[in-house]
Amino acid sequence: MNSDSSLSFYFQDQIQSPEQQLKLTADSLTRHHTLKLFTDLASCRTHLSPLIFHSLHSNSLLSTDSSLLAAESLAALSSISKCNPTLPIELDDRLFVSLCFGASVSARLWLLRNAEKFGIRLYVLFTVFLGFTKDPYPYVRKEALDGLVGLCKFGVFEDRSVIEGCYYRGVELLKDAEDCARCAAVRVVKEWGQILIASSQEEDKRDWSNTVFIQLCSMVRDMCVGVRIEVFNALGNIQMVSEDILLQTLSKKVLSIMKKKRSHSLHTTENFELLASSAAGAFIHGLEDEFCEVQKSACCSLRKLITLSSEFADQALSLLMDMLNANSMVVRLEALETLHHMAISECLNVQEIHMHMDEAGVFSVLFYMGQNHGNFTACIIKEVSQEIEPVSNGDLGLDSARVAAFLVLSISAPLSCDQNGQSIPPRLYSFAVTLLGRITSALNDIVDQNTLLAYLSRCSRSYVSSGMEVEGEEFSLPVADVDVATTTVINDSNPVAMPLMQIGNENSEIHSMISCESGNVGTSIIECQLEEHGQIRKSVNFILAQVKDLWLLVQSRCISEALKILRACKEELAIFTPALPESVGALAFTSQYLHVIKLLVKIWGHIVWKVQSCEIGELEILFGKLERRLREIRCRFIGFSKEESSHILELTLLACILRLSEVEICCYLATLKKLSTTISHLEFLHKEGSIELSNFVMEVKKTLHEIGTPIGCVSCSPFVFKKLINHYSAKQFSLSRVTHLYAALSVPGNDFENPLLLSQAYLWLYL
Repeated sequence: MNSDSSLSFYFQDQIQSPEQQLKLTADSLTRHHTLKLFTDLASCRTHLSPLIFHSLHSNSLLSTDSSLLAAESLAALSSISKCNPTLPIELDDRLFVSLCFGASVSARLWLLRNAEKFGIRLYVLFTVFLGFTKDPYPYVRKEALDGLVGLCKFGVFEDRSVIEGCYYRGVELLKDAEDCARCAAVRVVKEWGQILIASSQEEDKRDWSNTVFIQLCSMVRDMCVGVRIEVFNALGNIQMVSEDILLQTLSKKVLSIMKKKRSHSLHTTENFELLASSAAGAFIHGLEDEFCEVQKSACCSLRKLITLSSEFADQALSLLMDMLNANSMVVRLEALETLHHMAISECLNVQEIHMHMDEAGVFSVLFYMGQNHGNFTACIIKEVSQEIEPVSNGDLGLDSARVAAFLVLSISAPLSCDQNGQSIPPRLYSFAVTLLGRITSALNDIVDQNTLLAYLSRCSRSYVSSGMEVEGEEFSLPVADVDVATTTVINDSNPVAMPLMQIGNENSEIHSMISCESGNVGTSIIECQLEEHGQIRKSVNFILAQVKDLWLLVQSRCISEALKILRACKEELAIFTPALPESVGALAFTSQYLHVIKLLVKIWGHIVWKVQSCEIGELEILFGKLERRLREIRCRFIGFSKEESSHILELTLLACILRLSEVEICCYLATLKKLSTTISHLEFLHKEGSIELSNFVMEVKKTLHEIGTPIGCVSCSPFVFKKLINHYSAKQFSLSRVTHLYAALSVPGNDFENPLLLSQAYLWLYL
């Protein structure tokens, strides 16, 4: 029954039946479903689409009494024609015009929106669109204006009066009461304004271009966000604007030159002054807009206009620098893209007024550039050496941000591997010493102040007779050969990587492969940092060795003396400010380790010696802190040797025994299970043949075997565990190479003024 022949017969019977035609014109619901049925049938059965198309075209449009019926029929025909391009819709001009003037607003709206599909002549379309820009319904006006914009692509309008009439109609509707109409009017002014400019005489092109630009600028304060976005999108498409008008958009005060300017296209000076005043500060308003979409559009428009005037680009730079601090990431990226476009277009002229805004960031980038591009840096320093030199009276211009930037660039060049990077005059390092504080604050994540001072001092002492002393001669600084077996980047996150280090196996120390000759300027910072790292390692191992002697005081009941020694050790650690990641990890671990020993000493004094009475819950708090610190050591530090791991596990074992020795224990089974797990871990290390189990571990293992499994066993007397405490003795602990793992969580948009709160965290207070 669903065969093609049956469907074809049924369709012909229905469409040729007078009753069916009455249904199409009488009942709107039936008409809608019937047209939908025919459209779907033509889509599914493509061989029937010509029959359906011609039947609808001949029957449905015979009468124009109902414009809505005609519009719905045309919509069905348009859908069929889209699926089958060989079936174009050909509509008579008179019929189209009569349908547009029908009573149905929705039909008029649809006809204007799809007018280009019906093969109507352009001048008929132009007349219809221009006429309906006066329609009382705003969305009809909007579609008529968009229709005028669509006609621009055909480019067949040569009559000057027609072009001006269309342009001025758009200008007139810029003051329309409806937002949608004003948005469309902005597009009309932009498109027909460009046609008007192109059709003008050569001497009038700039005048008309200025007029269109200012006319658009007058809409940047519109109350509708969409209109403002459309305006800035249009401003970027104007390709010819006078410099004084561009500068006026960056100043909220009307410039004096604008008051004297006259536009022939506006006929009177008063009209031009009025528009100029409304265009004052146009881009300032756009970049300061409360909506990021408007700010982004303003940035994009600036990017297209900066190539028209160098002075305009210079003044716009200050606004773009401010946009780098915008709240929206999209706006910041757009501002960076604009700055990049200025740079590649050779319009970026960074002035000293901008450098102090982020001096630390600028210095860090320059230092990185010098370290990676020594030859390039040496060429720059040679060209600008006269700017860095003292003036005739002997004064240095170090207050200049430009001079400071060149000095930072010059002191980083010897760190490069390029030969010319070593040819920086030594006296520049002496000049840089006067800026030590500013440079250190900018490079605090690369080098500390003491190391930088030592580096600058060594470089400045190599004051040899260089080519910079005698004009016209090449300058150079002797460089000693450096035998570097392996270069390893220590920290990828640093702007300047500190290579020139050789890392051995897991238990080996870092060996410097750097020559100690005084002429080796390029590795002076590395030498200082390695020397500092060696001192830190010696101090750390000395402090760790003191813990073994300190434990004898604990076992002798001298708890207060032991705590004083631990306090002194922590104060000694605090004096170091490491620059290398290895030193940072060693100091962080030692500080955490001393804290664990301090907590163990306090708990030992309370449980074993009863040196001081405990308040309720105080001992439990100490145990909680101890367990957290031990867990942090296991999780936040990596690179332990097998001996170091066993030592930390023994500390965990001691913490469990001390807790089980407490009379009022609150988590017996959990502690016993943790004790069993720790013993299993130590046995695993022992089976690998890497460690020997201590007497303390063997006794704990024996006691645990006598008690039985921790699951389901009865509580054992704390005195059984208290006997095990006396078997513990501190070992000699020497730290080899530990890496500290840490992370900083940054939540954008979360601060003390506007914190991010979960809905479950709200507290409702009823008054």
